[in-house]
Amino acid sequence: MTETRPCVAVTLGDPAGIGPELIARLLADDEAIAKADIVVVGDRWLWQEGQRVAGTRHELPEIDTWDQARGGTGPVFLTLDSVAPEDVEYGRVDAACGASVLKVLAYCLDAALAGHVDAICFAPLNKLAMKQGGLRHEDELHFFAEYLNVTDDVCEFNTLGQLWTSRISSHVPLAEAASYVTQERILSATRLIHGALTAAGQTEPRIAVAAINPHAGEGGTCGREEIDIIAPAVEACQNAGYPAHGPFPADTLFRRARDGEFDGVVTMYHDQGQIALKLLGFERGVTVQGGLPIPITTPAHGTAFDIAGQGKASAEATRRAFDIACRMGGNQPANRRD
Repeated sequence: MTETRPCVAVTLGDPAGIGPELIARLLADDEAIAKADIVVVGDRWLWQEGQRVAGTRHELPEIDTWDQARGGTGPVFLTLDSVAPEDVEYGRVDAACGASVLKVLAYCLDAALAGHVDAICFAPLNKLAMKQGGLRHEDELHFFAEYLNVTDDVCEFNTLGQLWTSRISSHVPLAEAASYVTQERILSATRLIHGALTAAGQTEPRIAVAAINPHAGEGGTCGREEIDIIAPAVEACQNAGYPAHGPFPADTLFRRARDGEFDGVVTMYHDQGQIALKLLGFERGVTVQGGLPIPITTPAHGTAFDIAGQGKASAEATRRAFDIACRMGGNQPANRRD
């Protein structure tokens, strides 16, 4: 697989959170900025505020259009006025901030559709603020999918180092999660994580499928989903050419994955994988939006409203999210996509 230097759009996230500070820290890292042609998109005042909080100083040259994004000598800035300083208060959920996030992301998605960028890395956002600001979808992934005209299945991946997870349901009430356990969804989640791992550089990814019931159902005495649905789905995955194994009890599976036995884990609901990964490394986790025609990544933690504006935020997860965006965007740049 040939990797080329990608063009990556970077956004500042929710203006009331730690996003601007994180991006300021990211772009103060010479090793990071050497990996891609970087276009920071958003409000110029917000970028300056992020640098003030982070204690960094990196003046980015301004460009006027996406056509100027590639082939430069360093990161550049593309101004998009989206929110006024007086409408932002650190640590507050606000519709103006949510609308700002939506406007900036839509601008970057337009650039992706036009082939100007190969990947997008966005700083943390707040779903409630976005919904107050006009988001009609359950989350940003489904907003991306509709905007990019994706009609196939999509899935949110969470990663920690070399370990990736996908899930067959996401932001739905736990009381409804069991109804999402179907062979079709398990096959789709396995297919998507296999493709994402391959795009990220794993040539032969090893994938485990989690059970949903305690002790994998204990032979049907504690639930039959493993016998009736999940095991047949694993077999269907294998027949389709995806190296899946399971179902395995979820309470021991992540210990095996942590120790390197698996590269990817398909989980049955949101918290089944999220709790495990965040315990293993909260400040290093990355979320990858799966099933889209362009790589889109973000740190897995949130906007950290409790420390916003205080200069305390760690940029480790942001660096890792940016690194994945660069690897995936370089492996399949926009000019080679169907």
